[in-house]
Amino acid sequence: MDQTAGPRKSQAPDIKELLAPYQSVALVFQGGGALGAYQAGVFQALSEAGISANWLSGVSIGAINAAIIAGNEPGNQVDRLRDFWETISGRTVWHHTPEGDIFRKLRNQASAMMTMTSGLPGFFSPRDISPWQQFAGASGATSFYDTSELQHTLDRLIDWRLLNNQERRLSVGAVNVTTGNFRYFDSAIETIDAKHVMASGALPPAFPAVHIENEYYWDGGIVSNTPLQYLLEQDEVHDTLVFQVDLFSARGALPREMPDVLSRHKDIMYSSRTRNNTDTFRRLHNMKLRLHQALLRVPGEALTPEDGAFLSSMEDVPQINIVHLIYQQKLYEGHAKDYEFSGTSMREHWDSGYQDTRKTLRHRKWLEKPPESIGMTVHDVHRDDPS
Repeated sequence: MDQTAGPRKSQAPDIKELLAPYQSVALVFQGGGALGAYQAGVFQALSEAGISANWLSGVSIGAINAAIIAGNEPGNQVDRLRDFWETISGRTVWHHTPEGDIFRKLRNQASAMMTMTSGLPGFFSPRDISPWQQFAGASGATSFYDTSELQHTLDRLIDWRLLNNQERRLSVGAVNVTTGNFRYFDSAIETIDAKHVMASGALPPAFPAVHIENEYYWDGGIVSNTPLQYLLEQDEVHDTLVFQVDLFSARGALPREMPDVLSRHKDIMYSSRTRNNTDTFRRLHNMKLRLHQALLRVPGEALTPEDGAFLSSMEDVPQINIVHLIYQQKLYEGHAKDYEFSGTSMREHWDSGYQDTRKTLRHRKWLEKPPESIGMTVHDVHRDDPS
């Protein structure tokens, strides 16, 4: 025996061991246009770590990313995501960008202007005639761009049969144009195709409403830019590890000039209310636990049928663990960050998501299932990381 050897370091738990207690792993993707490449980077890091989701939910660009993942075999998912992002960001803005934030700002401004004037390959194109010059009721009278290219791109990249085979659940959010009601199209309930995904990203007045089942739908981000609430409200949710990937941060610096105001306004408007939603869920969960404990002290003959049903429902209260990743805006990006689709920015966003996720996964304790007395935990790499 080697007497000089020191004590062995305890090994961190294997990710498979940490995932074993969960009945479900979910990916929740917020909307955010060009920033959605961040989500692709997150998914690549999760995939390399051996983490596979069986429930994907998204809004707007998050719905597109989620659908591409759900509609491909594990070995092809990252490649299909890269195909999509390289297709829509493949146009050259500048052949070379000198170093310095001022040049990055100029490049991004030029890229955003190109998107507005020329559209995006494989995604959308400007209408030949402005909607302001078309008659009411004409097909092009209610949007500035035609998104028919996106349908071809989605059909090329997604195996809809595979997406709807129930192995992985997909839910995408949209809003009914005439009623204003939010609706989730869910592969556990109905057959999903390109139109459902396009409806989730049909942001007016840029994109036209999408016609589904005699109703018209716009981008779900108009009402709620994150699908977390939908997941929490489902009766069939069990113990779940959620990776929620947001593209707009609710927290930010005080604006110092007008471009900062526009950017900050957009962040606040589209940021999710994850902390508020989870705090509400936690309070409700704790109230149910206290009521459950109180009813257990009541003699059985004094319980009503409703009391008995409640006690039965509390025998399997889900434990939810949310790992929250939020894209952190670069100082030079500006308020057009969500429609600035240059290849350089796409690669920066993708790499940010990849590196943030790898950093997050080093905190193995964050993946542990919360105790029943808590019900829900939330971890944020940018707020909770002690390093």
